[in-house]
Amino acid sequence: MGEGKLFRRKKWGRWALGLAVAAILWITAGSFSNQVAGGQNWGLLGLGVAFLILALLFIAFEQKQASSRELAIIAALGALAAASRVPFSFLPGIQPVTFLTVLSGYVFGLRAGFMVGASAALVSNFFLGQGPWTPWQMLAWGLAGASGSFLSKVFPHIQRWAMVLFLFSWGFLYGWIMNLWHWLGFVYPHTWQTFLATYAASFSIDAMHAIGNSMFYLFFGERFTQILRRFARRLRVEPWS
Repeated sequence: MGEGKLFRRKKWGRWALGLAVAAILWITAGSFSNQVAGGQNWGLLGLGVAFLILALLFIAFEQKQASSRELAIIAALGALAAASRVPFSFLPGIQPVTFLTVLSGYVFGLRAGFMVGASAALVSNFFLGQGPWTPWQMLAWGLAGASGSFLSKVFPHIQRWAMVLFLFSWGFLYGWIMNLWHWLGFVYPHTWQTFLATYAASFSIDAMHAIGNSMFYLFFGERFTQILRRFARRLRVEPWS
């Protein structure tokens, strides 16, 4: 029984991340149908689901007893990612947070990657403005960090251009999640036409995000990854699964 409980604890974070992805897809599909839930307010429902998923993920990650060194690294990387976002806020689509969050997950693991992304969104919005978009940003950047961990499992020594491509794709994935929130909350009716129009309107910003991610890695990525790995070895931080 004890081993079973330990196994479920280790897998709870992954199940919660799977739930996050499934919930985003469900909300997208359900909002197209006026027959679902009597044409309810999908924007409000999406916000509630985002809060619920974040709560589940934070609870899941609390099951892992983190050392003070691990917590210090998460706090430092989260603060760095938040601070890096503020000076670039006047440039549409340029988001260093994505680059820093993905690499944090790649080196330090799933929990660290998610927590760095989620905390960076929350902290930076104290300067840039909190609102109903904050939980969606926390979820989107948290998923970006978690995906870095999964990437490290498949490609522990990833080639430079493969990581550039991965970060490039996250420019559009992040935009897809945030566009979904905007479409659910502010666009009516929910049809394929309005859905595609919403995404088309943000294509240039999402493209800038993708290009910015790639450029950050090309100029700073390999050196920054080496620094993170050096800290991981020096502090003997084990990657969280």
